[in-house]
Amino acid sequence: MTNQYIQENKERFLSELMDLLKLPSVSADPKFDDDVKATAEFLKNRFSEIGVDRVEIIQTKGHPVVYAEKIIDPNLPTVLVYGHYDVQPADPIELWDSPPFEPVIKKTEIHPEGAIFARGACDDKGQMYMHLKAYEAMLKTDSLHCNAKFIIEGEEEVGSENLETFIAEYKDMLDADVILVSDTGIIANDVPSITSGLRGLSYVEVEVVGPNRDLHSGLYGGAVANPINILADMIASLQDENKHITIPGFYDDVLECSNEERTEMAKAPFSEQAYCEALDIAETDGEKGFSTRERATIRPTLDVNGIWGGYTGEGAKTVLPSKANAKISMRLVPNQDPHKITALFQKHFESIAPDSVKVTVMPHHGGEPALTPIDSLEYKAASLAMEESFGKKPVPVRSGGSIPIISMFEKVLGLKTILLGFGLDSDAIHSPNEHYGLYNFYKGIETIPLFYKHYAAIKKS
Repeated sequence: MTNQYIQENKERFLSELMDLLKLPSVSADPKFDDDVKATAEFLKNRFSEIGVDRVEIIQTKGHPVVYAEKIIDPNLPTVLVYGHYDVQPADPIELWDSPPFEPVIKKTEIHPEGAIFARGACDDKGQMYMHLKAYEAMLKTDSLHCNAKFIIEGEEEVGSENLETFIAEYKDMLDADVILVSDTGIIANDVPSITSGLRGLSYVEVEVVGPNRDLHSGLYGGAVANPINILADMIASLQDENKHITIPGFYDDVLECSNEERTEMAKAPFSEQAYCEALDIAETDGEKGFSTRERATIRPTLDVNGIWGGYTGEGAKTVLPSKANAKISMRLVPNQDPHKITALFQKHFESIAPDSVKVTVMPHHGGEPALTPIDSLEYKAASLAMEESFGKKPVPVRSGGSIPIISMFEKVLGLKTILLGFGLDSDAIHSPNEHYGLYNFYKGIETIPLFYKHYAAIKKS
């Protein structure tokens, strides 16, 4: 019944999404503030039309949150759906093949059935709107298996700076059993997957200061410490010959990935040769004892994101610089605390500095890792849902990136999150010509009700 309803209304669902994509809800630019508000109103009206019990726009210190709920039976489990309606700026506009807020459908090699090209098509309006339409289908066909609550925010693309305050303030209202998010992707349309983990982040800036001014490298070179040379040596010492991070205590809390999960993740198709060719590199590099995919997802890392100092202009200037700087990021895995790692980094980095220079470590931002075990009830329900809709069992994948709000949900609400995304890596999110496949949009609407069904059945058993 639910699938029949989806088929009968798929053109309307698409038309509504196209209208949503026309609204330039760019949260980062104040000139779009009215459009952000209009987008919140658009969603409120769509929720009202499908017959939820309660829908309202709740103001924050920034852009508002759209909240909706439908409680059919207090004894049934409750799914809390999170999404965001704000989008990235469309710049550079000149690189778009069609206007970013005038959505068009075009066929591509990856999306032969067509894809919607528009800013926010995949991230996250298209994926967020799947949940609204999936719930409509369940409501209209009397196929509800769970209660549902929705929080759709308008500040994800600017760091969700007011979301934790909102969650804490409305904690009782948001009481649920699981959080469901579609802001990730699948490996391919014929290889379904579920993101089971996200890495955390510790981000610092370091400064090495030597003499009180830039010096002539001929008069002083060899006699006075060169901050760039010393910084390079210090950074190089942070990893050994096996690419193992040398900061004392860095690995103490690392939660090792189980052999079962490593085996399951290894089932995902991956070509080392194609990977290298796409990046125009001769070979990959990383921690000894782990595959390329594992290095980028289940292992912690340390990378220099930027380094500068001395003269970098045209021509030559024989200068011994007064100082050198670098920005360093450390991607963290489950159980690693970003505050602890930052403190360990600072203590170690300061300890290895020679007396000839002064070192300052400036912490920036961070985020905690997140993990949904593949043997959890939530993951099993998502896996069964995808297996039913795609016809094959999904592969668990760990993402190398970070979504700090996921760990925040667990910390504040005590809930695990299922990352049931349907986008593809090729969908160009945050870039010109962002798009989202029609197949993926409809497959999401088909799969989401199956998650509710299987989750309710598992919880009941």
